[in-house]
Amino acid sequence: MRAALTWRDRAEQCIYDLAFKPDGTQLIIAAGNRLLVYDTSDGTLIQPLKGHKDTVYCVAYAKDGKRFASGSADKSVIIWTSKLEGILKYTHNDSIQCVSYNPLTHQLASCSSGDFGLWSPEQKSVSKHKTSSRITCCSWTNDGQYLALGMFNGIVSIRNKNGDEKVKIERPGGSSSPVWSICWNPSRDERNDILAVADWGQKLSFYHLSGKQIGKDRVLNFDPCCISYFTKGEYLLLGGSDRQVSLFTRDGVRLGTVGEQSSWVWACKVKPDSNYVSSYINTTHSASPHLKSFPRGVQAVGCQDGTISFYQLIFSTVHGLYKDRYAYRDNMTDVIVQHLITEQKVRIKGRELVKKIAIYKNRLAIQMPEKILIYELYSDDSADMYYRVKEKIIKKFECNLLVVCSDHIILCQEKRLQCLSFSGVKEREWLMESLIRYIKVIGGPPGREGLLVGLKNGQILKIFVDNALAIVLLKQATAVRCLDMSASRSKLAVVDENDTCLVYDIHTKELLFQEPNANSVAWNTQCEDMLCFSGGGYLNIKASNFPVHQQKLQGFVVGYNGSKIFCLHVFSMSAVEVPQSAPMYQYLERKMFKEAYQIACLGVTDADWRELAMEALEGLEFETAKKAFTRVRDLRYLELISSIEDRKKQGENNHELFLADVYAYQGKFQEAAKLYKRSGRESLALEMYSELRMFDHAKEFLGSGDPKDTKMLIKKQADWAKDINEPKAAVEMYLSAGEHMRAIEISGDHGWVDMLIEIARKLDKAEREPLAKCAFYFKQLDNPGYAAETYMKVGDLKALVQLHVETHRWEEAFALSEKHPEFKDEVYVPYAQWLAESDRFEEAQKAFHQAGRQREAVRVLEQLTHNAVLESRFSDAAYYYWMLSMQCLDIARENEGQQTEMLQKFHHFQHLAEVYHVYHFIQRYTEEPFSFHLPETLFNISRFLLHSLTKETPLGISKVNTLLALAKQSKALGAYKLARHAYDKLQGLQIPDRFQKSVELGSLTIRSKPFHDSEELVPLCYRCSTNNPLLNNLGNVCINCRQPFVFSASSYGAWVCKQINVNRVEVLHLVEFYLEDGITDEEAVALIDLEAPRVSKRENKWQEMMTDNVQSLKLDDSTDIIEDDDPFTAKLSFEQGGSAFVPLVLGRAALRAMSRRDVLIKRWPRPLRWQYYRSLLPDASVTVCPSCFQMFHTEDYELLILQHNCCPFCRRRIDESNQ
Repeated sequence: MRAALTWRDRAEQCIYDLAFKPDGTQLIIAAGNRLLVYDTSDGTLIQPLKGHKDTVYCVAYAKDGKRFASGSADKSVIIWTSKLEGILKYTHNDSIQCVSYNPLTHQLASCSSGDFGLWSPEQKSVSKHKTSSRITCCSWTNDGQYLALGMFNGIVSIRNKNGDEKVKIERPGGSSSPVWSICWNPSRDERNDILAVADWGQKLSFYHLSGKQIGKDRVLNFDPCCISYFTKGEYLLLGGSDRQVSLFTRDGVRLGTVGEQSSWVWACKVKPDSNYVSSYINTTHSASPHLKSFPRGVQAVGCQDGTISFYQLIFSTVHGLYKDRYAYRDNMTDVIVQHLITEQKVRIKGRELVKKIAIYKNRLAIQMPEKILIYELYSDDSADMYYRVKEKIIKKFECNLLVVCSDHIILCQEKRLQCLSFSGVKEREWLMESLIRYIKVIGGPPGREGLLVGLKNGQILKIFVDNALAIVLLKQATAVRCLDMSASRSKLAVVDENDTCLVYDIHTKELLFQEPNANSVAWNTQCEDMLCFSGGGYLNIKASNFPVHQQKLQGFVVGYNGSKIFCLHVFSMSAVEVPQSAPMYQYLERKMFKEAYQIACLGVTDADWRELAMEALEGLEFETAKKAFTRVRDLRYLELISSIEDRKKQGENNHELFLADVYAYQGKFQEAAKLYKRSGRESLALEMYSELRMFDHAKEFLGSGDPKDTKMLIKKQADWAKDINEPKAAVEMYLSAGEHMRAIEISGDHGWVDMLIEIARKLDKAEREPLAKCAFYFKQLDNPGYAAETYMKVGDLKALVQLHVETHRWEEAFALSEKHPEFKDEVYVPYAQWLAESDRFEEAQKAFHQAGRQREAVRVLEQLTHNAVLESRFSDAAYYYWMLSMQCLDIARENEGQQTEMLQKFHHFQHLAEVYHVYHFIQRYTEEPFSFHLPETLFNISRFLLHSLTKETPLGISKVNTLLALAKQSKALGAYKLARHAYDKLQGLQIPDRFQKSVELGSLTIRSKPFHDSEELVPLCYRCSTNNPLLNNLGNVCINCRQPFVFSASSYGAWVCKQINVNRVEVLHLVEFYLEDGITDEEAVALIDLEAPRVSKRENKWQEMMTDNVQSLKLDDSTDIIEDDDPFTAKLSFEQGGSAFVPLVLGRAALRAMSRRDVLIKRWPRPLRWQYYRSLLPDASVTVCPSCFQMFHTEDYELLILQHNCCPFCRRRIDESNQ
């Protein structure tokens, strides 16, 4: 670092303060009672300003450049415009010591001996604040929020914008160490505001905004009068009683003297934004660069004797480079080591000025004013960036260049080279004939490294650190500027002072070539014949003896490694990726494939690699081509090369054939075809053209050849037409080649029905496979008519039936199955499945039944029944169970092996049908809010259902609902005993919450009723005339004769309409009888139809009855008609005393004596026997449904038929035939 004096002037009075205009064009100086305005470019005095009556102590410029202020011993402050006009003046009670503008709000702080004031253009008056001591200096923070005041009593007071004190810093020296200068660091990179404080205790200190001190006090050894930061805060200037301006780091480390003066320095300031005005010349590639200075800052200095000095600070570039590691000085005291490939950086912090840097392998040497530090890497890893101190040489050295080796450091001073060990002992010294201009370590074993030295007289030497003799490599006429040696140590590149690059053969001393406009040169460390040099804004790359390739480059080449060129531009080092395409193509032009491959390995683009691969392949240099294609990952060409190599191993050596394959892969098809033909392999040329769909070229090549080849070519052309999405052309070609199947497939895939029709009608019926394919596509394209026509053509009736089934054309399918019964299963089974899938289960069941698939029919019905129960559709469940029972009866009739099982199921399903039919009515009563049936009906239905559930309760039927209905209706009709029994039963069951309250209330209220049932409700057995209890443990049979009761089905279900009030729910007046053995059903019907005459009379009869030792007479008119000599009546008159049921069996005489109108017959299908019933009240008509054989009161049945047109139980429609 050095300071260059730009201009100097002298005023008559002491200069106490100065300020730069923010744009740096003017300098305002406080001299005596005047302000002097200078032009900073040449020191010309622009204008003196008069306005103060006494000495001006301070001056400050606003950040926006619109105004500046001055303060004087005359106690006044004057505001001046940038046009040097005074616009405002205000006063304090004492002389003005310092002024400062807020950098953001442009508020002016003016400080006197006893107070300070705050003024802004928006204010009409100045707000003033008293202080306890004289204010000597002031400074605003970067954000303008706080103002620091330095006081004569050694205190620093930090105030806010309103003048209130927030922080108070008391210095150790107190009033004996007045604070004479303070300044906030202007850096925007600092997280916290940092205040630099200089006092006359000869100390420099730093503080945070909070008042906390940073580090320790720095001893200055002089009284500081002024302090000023550089614009970005990296350095600061101090001047005072030592009559010089010193440069310090922002941490307070002294770096050197800027300029010595003849008197005290009262003011020094840095010109705004004067940093980084830069200019460079070449630097070298080792630890010994030509150090070039460049302007870094401009400063103005004002002294007590009136001297004004304007300096430009010059900083030198201090750096070093070894291969891909670059070390350079930062902030004057730190060293940064940068890995140019990985861009990693490591900072080595120092507290002293760094003068020289040298780097070599794992060594780093840093020279400071009083010592040299030797660093080494922590490990041998090439990526390691962590250094540690290895040795310290505590000694002051003066040298121009510094070089470090594995075990030594080399100092260069003018003509002298000194070799020192790491302990500082001088081991060897060399004295040169001329000034040393360049020095570089060129490698070697540790402790025996070689140095390349270039002198001003043109001499180039090689020195080994363990040898006192220097070896002269060559001598040229011009001074050496830059040197480098090739990787094999056989060639030497020199840049001389005439900017010429000269390349020598070291062994023969022969000048190989020379190039102009060079300022630095470097050999490629990975390629012997390549070097690069820079100059004139261009990068020049030269390979072997080929012409130079140029491209633009800013900076200086200092290294060349593979495809990376290390370039020093301004003060930063960077690695520039430079494709080595140009030299590679130069080698390719001369068919030097191996050398071109070596160049490509240094770094070229993928396109260059591919070009190299192609050129080598055409030159049949397969090894190089394989490596290049591997690099671009071209598996296609690698397979070709592998194939050729395998053929060569098998003894094939036809190079023309190999080259033909290469041309074919490259797209040079005509050249390939010629070579194939020349090699006698025309078939390969034909195959190539076919695969490439170049059929015109193939026909031209084929000429009038073999017809088989022509047909094969047409087929391939059709394949190609299909692939390129021209299917119609492909179809025509396939048809012309006789490939009907391919033509049909394409037509079908594209939906061309017309084309398929044309093909199908032209084909012979013997060609079944193509016709079947046509039919398949007709079906797929929803044209079943044409498909049927095609099947008829080939006579495939089975496929035709399947077509009708698949298209759901059931009428055609049924018609075909009638003509050909063997297809019945193929029609009806899918039809039934289709009905089931369409939720038409009843029709599906019938279809299964019609198809003879009884098990499937039963399975459908079982599923329907189960679903109906789960959905609480109990009327439907009854109907489905009836249908299921009839289905079982059909199976029993057709299959004798399953007859017993099916008959058991028949009776079970019949029972379930009746139970669900009845429960539907109970469920509606309990679940729906209103009931349309009489209490007597609900009462008898509940009893019937309860008697039917003696063994098990079917799914979905609730005993709670049944007992609840029975309890309520029994209570309503006066059957209190039965009601109480029902409520007691309910108490043992889990009752739903909605019924709980009703059941509990009913259980309580029934207790208030008499414990007996109404006699009007007691049922009568029509066989034995016994009154049965309302609650019968035996079920729906007589407790005396065990005769099953016969009930009317009209009162139990949903088929009872709202308008019907059916009250005849009592037991029907029917008695079942059986035939004697040997009497067939037909004979019995014939005997009954004879209707022999009999005499009857009506009479009343008194009956004597004995109960509980009481004799009574009762007029019995229950039997209205007494038939004289009626065998059936005689059969009824007997005493039933056993527990087993004794059926009523009649012979031929009894049958003959019966009247046809008194007998009802259930004509069950086989294998069931018919059931016969005798009506004891012929005037009360009873009707039997011919389908389900349920008994109904005739009037009820007829009314239901009129309303619903069907049976209420089996849903047989009245218009159906009676079967």
